[in-house]
Amino acid sequence: MIVLLVVILALVALPAPAGGAETYGHSVLDRPLTLTRAGDPEAPVRVLVVGSIHGNETAGHAVVARLRALEPPPGVQLWLVRTANPDGALIGTRQNARGVDLNRNFPFRWRGGGRAFDTYFPGRGPASEPETRALKRLVKAVDPTVTLHYHQHMRLVSLERGADNAVVRAYARRVGLSARRLPFYRGTLTSWQNHRDPEAAAFVVELPAGALSPRAARRHARAVLDVAADLVPPLAARAAAVAKPAIEWDPIPFGDARRAQMRAYSERHYGAPVARLREPKVIVQHFTASTTYSSAWNTFAANAPDVEFGERPGVCAHYLIDRDGTIRQLVSLTWRCRHTVGLNHTAIGIEHVGTSDADVMGRRAMVRSSLALTRWLQERFAIRTRDVIGHAESLSSPYHRERVAAMRNRTHGDFSAATMKDYRERLARRDRR
Repeated sequence: MIVLLVVILALVALPAPAGGAETYGHSVLDRPLTLTRAGDPEAPVRVLVVGSIHGNETAGHAVVARLRALEPPPGVQLWLVRTANPDGALIGTRQNARGVDLNRNFPFRWRGGGRAFDTYFPGRGPASEPETRALKRLVKAVDPTVTLHYHQHMRLVSLERGADNAVVRAYARRVGLSARRLPFYRGTLTSWQNHRDPEAAAFVVELPAGALSPRAARRHARAVLDVAADLVPPLAARAAAVAKPAIEWDPIPFGDARRAQMRAYSERHYGAPVARLREPKVIVQHFTASTTYSSAWNTFAANAPDVEFGERPGVCAHYLIDRDGTIRQLVSLTWRCRHTVGLNHTAIGIEHVGTSDADVMGRRAMVRSSLALTRWLQERFAIRTRDVIGHAESLSSPYHRERVAAMRNRTHGDFSAATMKDYRERLARRDRR
C-alpha cells in the first residue's frame, strides 16, 4: 500500500503555488510547503492560519483563500498556509506520504506506537517528518500572536490548555460554534505551540464535514480578522495616519538562547519570566558613545555579559540611527531589549551614533530621523510625549521597576533632562527641522 501511494503521489503534480507564495520547507515527496503573507511586516499582531494538516480535512482551504483576498486591519499581519500536508491533501489521506499523522508527530508529550497509515500513527520519533520540522521552523520565525488550525468535522472551537481562551471564545461567538475542550491528544501542533509560548494562543477550529460554503468561508475569514483586530494595542491603528519613516532591517542575533536569557533576566529583575515586549509605555533615547555604526552594531550583536553581575543578555536596542540619519532596526519589537535598567520590560530603545547629547542634537539629519521614528512609534503604541525620555531620566519614569536592590538607582548620563526638554518640545510642535 505504501509503495502504491508513493507512486501515485509522484506521478500527480500539485497546482503551482499561488502568486507571491513563499516556500518554508518541503514534504516527504519534495513538494513545496508554501505560505503567503499580507499586512505590514512590522504590525504588532501576527496571525498564522493553517488551512489543513490532515489531507482529508481540507475545508479550511476556503478560509485561507478568502483571507488572501482581504486586507488585514491596521496593526495585523497574516501568515497563510493553505496546507501543511500537500502529499496527503492530493489524494485525501489523513497522513503524509510516509503514513504519519503529522498532528501526532510534534515533540510535546509525544508517544510512539502503531504502524504507518494507522489513523493516529505518530511516526518513528518526535518531529521525524520534514513537514513537522518545517512547521516548527515557521512557528519560531513568525512567533505568532494567534494561530488557527482548521480541522473537521466536529463543529466546534477547541478550548486549549495553556492558551488564551478568551480569544478562542471570541472566535467561537463570531462564527456561531460552541467552544469546548477536547480530550488530550499527544504530540499535537497546538499543544507544542502553547507549551512553547504560553503568552500566545494556538487553537483548533473544527469545521463541519464536507466543503465549506462561500458564505461560511467569508464568516470564518471575517472572524479571523475581527479577533486579530481586537488584539491590536490601543490606538495602534492610528499609526497609519503618521508616515512611517524609512527603516532598514539589520538584525543582530536574537535567537532562542538570547530570548531564554531575556526570560531569566526578566524574572530576576521584574518578577516574571517574559521575553516579549507587550504594549510598550516608554521610548528611551540613547547615544552610543562611539562614532561609527558598525562598532555599535557589533557591541549589541556580541551579547556579552555585563561586567558586574556576569549576566546576559547583553545590551542592545531596537533601533540604531546613523550619523547621516539612516534608521536601522536591530531587534523586532516583539522582544524586550536590555537597554535601560528598570524599564526593559516596557520600553523601546533608540540608539544614536554619537559621543554626546550635543554631538547628536547638532546633526540635523539624525534629529529629523529620530523625531520621525519616535512620532511613528508614539502613534503605533499610544505613548505619551512625557514618556519619551532620555536614559538619564530613567529613574523618574513612573514605569521604572527594579527588584535587584543593587541596581535600583542605576542610570546613565546620555540624553539629559535639558536635552530631552528641547526634544519633547519638538515632538509636541511636530517640528520637522
